[in-house]
Amino acid sequence: MDGNIFEKILGQDSLFIDRKAFEHAFEPSNLPHREQEVDALVRNLVDALNGHIPSNMLLYGVPGSGKTVVTRFVLSQLLEKGNEMGHPVQTYEINCRNVDTKYRVVQTLASQLKQNGDYLIPFTGWPTDRVLETLIERMDRAGGVHILVLDEIDNLVAKAGSDLLYSLTNMNTLLKNARCCIIGISNDLNFTQELDPRVSSRLSQEDVVFHPYGAQEIQDILQERVKMGLKINSLEIGVIPLCSALAAQEHGDARRALDLLRISVQKAEQRSQQKVDPKHVRLAQSQLEHDQVTPVLRTLPLHQKLVLFCVIINEENGLRNISTGEIFRTYSEACMKINIEALTPRRISTLLNELDTLGLIMARNVSKGRGGRSKQVNSAIPKGIDSIKTLSENEPLIQEASQGKYMLQGRL
Repeated sequence: MDGNIFEKILGQDSLFIDRKAFEHAFEPSNLPHREQEVDALVRNLVDALNGHIPSNMLLYGVPGSGKTVVTRFVLSQLLEKGNEMGHPVQTYEINCRNVDTKYRVVQTLASQLKQNGDYLIPFTGWPTDRVLETLIERMDRAGGVHILVLDEIDNLVAKAGSDLLYSLTNMNTLLKNARCCIIGISNDLNFTQELDPRVSSRLSQEDVVFHPYGAQEIQDILQERVKMGLKINSLEIGVIPLCSALAAQEHGDARRALDLLRISVQKAEQRSQQKVDPKHVRLAQSQLEHDQVTPVLRTLPLHQKLVLFCVIINEENGLRNISTGEIFRTYSEACMKINIEALTPRRISTLLNELDTLGLIMARNVSKGRGGRSKQVNSAIPKGIDSIKTLSENEPLIQEASQGKYMLQGRL
């Protein structure tokens, strides 16, 4: 080969002006169709500029409905105004999927308040109470209002319980020169039902629900990003409507639409074409489905694969909104057929929550009156993927289970 192998690619013209406009972390200056949600946060957080404690807030909505980007936008404006007025406001954002224990959350917050001369708090090893005391001391030293954003707070509560929220909601009784409030962001409307009643009482939050974007709303979002990120006339007329429609089908996820459009542009560039057309969108859709779902299906633990397998075969036989009881009966049969010990119904409910978090199923809590609460479960795996074949690829027991006959099949 003559010359550097990257020279040819580097010399190509790109359809992108600013690729960052299509990244999930990009913070736009305009947020179409989220005016009401922005207003709800502003009306609450304005108290911070007057030195008062804003109410705690919980923001709910499906993934890609704008919860995090709206929160970041409002807080950036709050910090700017606080600096202008000379009223100190400090904000912290923690993703509770990455920082998912009480110790790590408190340690992360305290570390962000570290000043020259302060000792370094280790990632592990101290008593949690000592780390919490250090956090309170540093908050008091800084003064002003502190706003703690806990993204995916439902994941933290599911894994670590309510203790952290109890400690955080109690801090204002211990702080002398500072005040704090909590903004929790969750995909699960029902997660507060798992909280200790004492925590729910102390939290006394304002709830803001982010409804899924519709296809037209997603089009407006994409149009804004295209103006910032792509060359003029680089898209065929049907590209944005197609990306929007596909994303709207998947619960109105704007991030999905941005990914589709970004990969579609890359597909056109790879073929040295000057315009993106709907064929590129279809190629991008296939790549996303394969890249995102297939590796997850292959690497699930055995019992999670079995539970997902039971959801799939129920759906293949015509059931929708499958109850946890039906799933557990099918799962128990499958375990008998492959000679492994079945887990308890409570553990199966936990596995369903984990599959829901991964986006492989949609699990909705429903009330049965005196019969308690149950889940209604549907698969969220794209139809183009052979789920059972993928689950079986490195797990022969799933292949063995798929060859059996189930009582459920006899009733349909």
